[in-house]
Amino acid sequence: MGYKLDLSSLLTLIHYKMLEKSFGLFYFLKQPKTSKRPNHYVYLRITVNGVCRDISIKRHWSTSRWDQSTGRAVGTKLDAKNLNAYIETLSAKVYQAKLSLIENDKQITAESLKNTITGQGDETKMLLQLIVKHNIKIEALIGNGYSLATLKRYRTIHQHTKNFIKWKYGTDDYNISDLNYEFATEYVFWLRAFKNCANNSVIKYVSSLKKIVMECVRKGWIKSDPFIELRLIKDDIVRVAITKDELNKITNKTFITDRLNNVKDIFLFSCYTGLAYVDISNLRRSHIVNGIDDIPWINIQRQKTGTPSRLPLLPVAFEIMNKYKDHPKCINESCVFPVLTNQKMNAYLKEIADICGITTNLTFHIARHTFATTITLNNGVPIETVSKMLGHKSLLQTQHYAKILDNKVSEDMLNLRKKLGLLL
Repeated sequence: MGYKLDLSSLLTLIHYKMLEKSFGLFYFLKQPKTSKRPNHYVYLRITVNGVCRDISIKRHWSTSRWDQSTGRAVGTKLDAKNLNAYIETLSAKVYQAKLSLIENDKQITAESLKNTITGQGDETKMLLQLIVKHNIKIEALIGNGYSLATLKRYRTIHQHTKNFIKWKYGTDDYNISDLNYEFATEYVFWLRAFKNCANNSVIKYVSSLKKIVMECVRKGWIKSDPFIELRLIKDDIVRVAITKDELNKITNKTFITDRLNNVKDIFLFSCYTGLAYVDISNLRRSHIVNGIDDIPWINIQRQKTGTPSRLPLLPVAFEIMNKYKDHPKCINESCVFPVLTNQKMNAYLKEIADICGITTNLTFHIARHTFATTITLNNGVPIETVSKMLGHKSLLQTQHYAKILDNKVSEDMLNLRKKLGLLL
């Protein structure tokens, strides 16, 4: 049974036929170099724009029963009919291969058609291999557009995807040409059911994997995005900040150990500057400059987004910073603070919260929320200015931090009542 082209495919081929210079298929007999027997090999010659490539069709035939002009076996015997039927089927395969190259916007040459027919075309692209290659590039670009945290996330994605493929398909890797909507939905199910990932974590992992898959789409390795119909909606996250009273409790508390006092100071510095953990770790004395108002400013590029963050230092932040100017680690490494790992900082912050009687689950990132909310917005600093100091690219990012507390709402409404009272 030969291959059949549907109407749409036939019209595509006709359209291409009108554009191409030359295309031809021709079957001929070729005598083996090491044999003088009467049966010769049957070959297919593919010609595109004057360039030819020959393919053996793995059949033998006698020259006495071959029509050189038509490139077909002659006679009504069954063997002749079978050979001609096979030739027609092979010709249909060539046209199908040609159509596939057209649909994938690939160049049609005699060589590309030959490779497609013989199975010697592009090497098979496997998903896990592509993720590994992607991660190697990310690792090489750490500090130049990518962070170690990004690499860690993509390594986690590689491990999750590897485990999913093993669970779902029982294989060590997965051909990207087989990616489809079912793969996407089952991947989401597996992350939720077997890895117990929260909704926003699932979205983060799927979004990162999709970036790699979309590269395959853009390079023409797969036709469409298998995640395109997947609808995932992020859950709103309540951003937590400590109150002014809680901030004062921490500020006024002196601890027995230096480690807790150091962590407290660095946390408070973040509360009054809005710098993230990694940016405080990278903060150097050279980042402290005189601003246009002749007071110290921080001038730093945020590692996460690469955007500049410029802000004047409040007196309390400047005093905290100066406490560590003679610290041995700060002198040796030219850093502003002797910052511990993020894990240790968070562990010690929990101790500080317990000692100070603060029930909030204290983490270092809460300091950034506190700067946005308790320190700035609730003291009348416009959100546009806060966004600039936080190094955000858009106000939408800042609005996630901008949790206006009840006391600010009450204060504003009291002022409104006073104004309305004067107007009545």
